[in-house]
Amino acid sequence: MRLTIVGHLKGQLTQATRIAMDRGAAVTHAESVDQAMRSLRAGRGADLIMVDVALDVRELIEALEAERFHVPVVACGVEHDARAAVAAIRAGAKEYIPLPPDPDLIAAVLSAVADDARDFVFRDPAMVSLIKLATQIAASSASVLITGESGCGKEMLARHVHAASPRAKAPFVSVNCAAIPEHLLESELFGHEKGAFTGATARRIGKFEEASGGTLLLDEISEMDVRLQAKLLRALQERVIDRVGGGKPVPVDIRVIATSNRTLADEVRKGTFREDLLYRLNVVNLKIPPLRERPADILELATHFAKKYAAANGLPPRPLSAEARVELARGRFPGNVRELENTIHRAVLLATGPEIGAETIRTPDGSPLDSTPRGPAARAAETAETVARGFVGRTLADVERDLIIDTLGHTRGNRTHAANILGISIRTLRNKLNQYDDEGFPVPPPQAGVAAA
Repeated sequence: MRLTIVGHLKGQLTQATRIAMDRGAAVTHAESVDQAMRSLRAGRGADLIMVDVALDVRELIEALEAERFHVPVVACGVEHDARAAVAAIRAGAKEYIPLPPDPDLIAAVLSAVADDARDFVFRDPAMVSLIKLATQIAASSASVLITGESGCGKEMLARHVHAASPRAKAPFVSVNCAAIPEHLLESELFGHEKGAFTGATARRIGKFEEASGGTLLLDEISEMDVRLQAKLLRALQERVIDRVGGGKPVPVDIRVIATSNRTLADEVRKGTFREDLLYRLNVVNLKIPPLRERPADILELATHFAKKYAAANGLPPRPLSAEARVELARGRFPGNVRELENTIHRAVLLATGPEIGAETIRTPDGSPLDSTPRGPAARAAETAETVARGFVGRTLADVERDLIIDTLGHTRGNRTHAANILGISIRTLRNKLNQYDDEGFPVPPPQAGVAAA
């Protein structure tokens, strides 16, 4: 847990630092917003920032957003300074800690964001076998590829590998390759030198250097552009990186873990993923079964989430009734652990009696869980039938237009990415978009920070 405290270390703030260190946090200090930003650009990293409300909290949060540092911020100040506390929350601070600091409150805030506070709950034999393998290979520095459906716990397993490895005390740095625009991802991973491109006003250390000595998680790596994959391959092979605009290779010492909810061998056949990169990443493949194939985990996780969300919402702990347990065991949970967690959170809030009853085990719209046992072929046929019904009565041109515009919206307006997904040339895509624009159909423009081409 890396904590950065921003403000002048006087009395009560010094005491907060001491409490955080006693709770196991690695604490760094910056006296000003500028100094804090310089520290982050230098790759020192932070899992949480605690800032004195005497400073400009809004300036700090806007600076973090502008440079894409995704770090939660909590404000702290003297108890009677209510106006400053409200201003800090409105500026984007996640929490306000009154000073003098309460040790239990600081411990609660730290545990809410600490990596080691994430519970990894499992009981099913399939998961027991997988965790045994993950623990066995954790001691090496071999690259690991974790695959599985969305919501099944790929990042949790990656954190387990890191925690069980000799790198456990070094940083664990995660990058979501699907969430960062293509033209920014290279700088995010490898960093850049001052003046490397428009807006590069200072040197920025990338995630490879920030994770040096520890573990770098490349989440949803299948979304990475093929051109950037070549640079990633060199970094994995030679253990050196080149900052954008830099002239000298920078050595790095990291272990890379990648995740994907797609079959990368299929992406190789499509030409959207490099075969040599797949071989480099796939030294060990940890494939997480979907929750519907881990029946023993469903009730174990449900019990865990029921306790967690009762405590989080200040409610008395309630056990799951026998009927609720039967209802959960019948569920298919296409959203996997993420869907189960939301289902139990909702049930905890709806429960009124001494137990969590079956009537609270519902989807967000109030309907029962999908419990129809279907094989892959039946599920695929049902999906195909549903899609086909939506096409009836429409022209081929209408369907094509909607597909192109929806895909462009998915890529946040990036034409090149959309053309790759659709399997057409960028020139063909641009001609189609010009035609739709002339016909009066709304064409999604590139979103802020996303290149059009």
